[in-house]
Amino acid sequence: MSLTVNTSPIVTTQAQYILTDSRQVSFPGQSIFFAIKGERHDGHRFLPELYAAGVREFVVEEAAFTGALRETAATWDDAQIWVVSSSIRALQQLVASKRKQFDIPVVGIAGSNGKTIVKEWLVQLLSPGRSIVASPKSYNSQIGVPLSVWNLSKEHSLAIFEAGISKAHEMEYLQPVMQPTIGIFTNIGPAHDDGFRSRKQKITEKLRLFTKVKKLIYRKDYHEIDEEISLILKPVNAFLETLSWGSNYSGSHVQVTFNPQKDKTVISLTGKLGNHTFETGFRDDASLENLTHCIVFLLDFGLEPAVIQERVLLLKPVSMRLELKEGINHSYIIDDAYNNDLQGLAMALNFLAQQEQRNRKTVILSDVLQTGQTPTELYKMVSRLLSEKSIDRLIGIGKQISSQASLFDIAEQEFYDDTDSFLKTFAFPTLADTLVLVKGARPFSFEKIVHRIQQKAHDTVLEINLDALVHNLNYYRARAGQGTKIMAMVKAFAYGSGSSEVAALLQYHRVDYLGVAYTDEGVMLRQSGITLPIMVMNATLPTFDLLWQYKLEPEIYSRRILTDWIEYITRKGEPTNTPSVHLKLDTGMHRLGFVKDDYEWLVEQLRQNPALKVATLFSHLVGADEGVHNEFSRKQYAQFMEGAELIEATLGYKTIKHILNSAGIVRFPEYRLDMVRLGIGLYGVEATGQDQRALQSVGTLKTIVSQVKYLSSGETVGYSRKGVVDHDSAIATLAIGYADGYDRGLGNGVGKVWVNGTLCPTIGNICMDMTMIDVTNAQVEEGDEVIVFGKEVPITELAKTINTIPYEILTGIGDRVKRVFFKE
Repeated sequence: MSLTVNTSPIVTTQAQYILTDSRQVSFPGQSIFFAIKGERHDGHRFLPELYAAGVREFVVEEAAFTGALRETAATWDDAQIWVVSSSIRALQQLVASKRKQFDIPVVGIAGSNGKTIVKEWLVQLLSPGRSIVASPKSYNSQIGVPLSVWNLSKEHSLAIFEAGISKAHEMEYLQPVMQPTIGIFTNIGPAHDDGFRSRKQKITEKLRLFTKVKKLIYRKDYHEIDEEISLILKPVNAFLETLSWGSNYSGSHVQVTFNPQKDKTVISLTGKLGNHTFETGFRDDASLENLTHCIVFLLDFGLEPAVIQERVLLLKPVSMRLELKEGINHSYIIDDAYNNDLQGLAMALNFLAQQEQRNRKTVILSDVLQTGQTPTELYKMVSRLLSEKSIDRLIGIGKQISSQASLFDIAEQEFYDDTDSFLKTFAFPTLADTLVLVKGARPFSFEKIVHRIQQKAHDTVLEINLDALVHNLNYYRARAGQGTKIMAMVKAFAYGSGSSEVAALLQYHRVDYLGVAYTDEGVMLRQSGITLPIMVMNATLPTFDLLWQYKLEPEIYSRRILTDWIEYITRKGEPTNTPSVHLKLDTGMHRLGFVKDDYEWLVEQLRQNPALKVATLFSHLVGADEGVHNEFSRKQYAQFMEGAELIEATLGYKTIKHILNSAGIVRFPEYRLDMVRLGIGLYGVEATGQDQRALQSVGTLKTIVSQVKYLSSGETVGYSRKGVVDHDSAIATLAIGYADGYDRGLGNGVGKVWVNGTLCPTIGNICMDMTMIDVTNAQVEEGDEVIVFGKEVPITELAKTINTIPYEILTGIGDRVKRVFFKE
């Protein structure tokens, strides 16, 4: 069959699966790939790779389908290519067409916050007796919404989708895709304010989702929402019925009061839906608001109040992220223990496939719920997903998955009827040196399994947001340009974030090189499964054997180290296996590198030793982060290029050249050359201060309140009685000290931490393992979470308070602080 190129703007397909990420292929022969070109990525680059993997149907953008790509595609004799003006719009139109085939209630949720929580809770509260399809996790974007709606099938009796926007006119594309019949507007807040002219415009844009709904549920206390519904939405939706609730506004259809008690909150409703009282263990305002949206929906939907109360008591906080944690017996755990649907399983398996920390892969899997498929159809698909990800061991928990055991073609498998029987009889030491995905639906309480197998540590945790790290990587990729390679620096334990975990993510996202400081760091990465080229900045003669064994590439910066390396590779006598080197030129840093007086000697050595393979030439700008040094930076660049030209002329071939660090990428884009080195910027700190808002915070250091004491004025706190209480105070002790990386300079009120929405100052000296804070103005209980730095306490501000830099704080976080990696 020959290649088919279709220029129709309307895509039609028999494919069952939609792909927008080339790395997440599960069923290539049944998939259609939409190549999307964005500001920081271009899916068209991966078409040949996908064709080789077995994908045969592609949607490409006319502007990108030119030249070499068109020539390559011409050789595909069994593929179909749709050429459209916008792949995203074509995707949305395709799914909108499918959505029209279904006549079931579809709940659309919009708002600034709470969308995902309300969706997840509604699914849990409505699930018994219904087949429900819902957005996986927080899939609510221009791409996420169509990917969610595509999962609709004839077996579903109800759909619940969420939609989010960040700028004007986005919702008008999502409404035809989702076509909700019932709407929930959760709330309005400052999120994405900068994408709109005003708060009112943002409300109006979100209301576009509800232009054809039959009913809209919202909280009338948000007067701006109420006003825009009356002024904007009702005139364009003549059949709209609103169902409002409020706790401070008497004009609502349902009046709600919240009565907090010692260990619960009583929610009372009066008005249009009758008089009802419900109890919940939630006490915070956000959870109570989200829960009330759900209760109002359920009462209107016809659920009996007694049933609602029974199910509300089973609700727990929603974890909307995958967490990677250290486990017992040298294992690693991917914790996704909240829900288990087919698309969520595919996402978790893709995340599992990215990890290289351990060779063996085990999946602990509960029954997969709410698919609308027969058990045989469902578990055939599950079996194929597991096989394609090369899972070594399956542990199935649940009567349904156990009944389908014969469908799984996995060498090691065992099944249990329920979680308790697994916990009582399973041989946990058999998980040693294994990567374990724990994926369970809410009723199976898989958090018990996670608690049993995770490595216990003290209560201070550094959380690493992998989504934020990818965001920052893409930001710098866009600044560097598509033709520029990226070397990501993962030295010093990836700036305190965890080398192997960060390196695995960077490898998955196709950076070109990794940089480490010492050979043992590179060895550890190789042992963790990292295959990317790795430059070692401080290689020495005693480590050359390890460099050779693990295919690590040394930085060569002096006559001594070059002489040692030449003698070493000459003795080895294996030119085809010799690692490449990176020659560093000192143009002004005066730390390491060949100076101008060394050039004549250097080129002679290169001339006499053709077996020496040079991968890159590089230097380092001294003051790229400060404008006062601009002229010096220009001189450094000119000197570097002069030296590089001389060396390349001697070598007889071009090398990769690089001189820019994170700050240089922002301030000197004209010097990007062949590659840039991305360091602190990757971890969320924009060194120049120009574009800090463009980056996302990667690390959040958290601890807990160990104890709260009440002291009278005149008493003292801590060693040497440095903390003097000048008023009757509440003093909390935190489970963090200078041994964990919380600098002693932050004591005595210099440092502040975030406790339940309040900044609280330190009091007294920082101890080795503990810190005391003044919580007089905060609502605090023992066991409460405390944020030491993160979004609420920026690390850049924390560093300024003690006259240091974020690098020092990040790299100073102690080894006993547990690292938890997560993605939303």
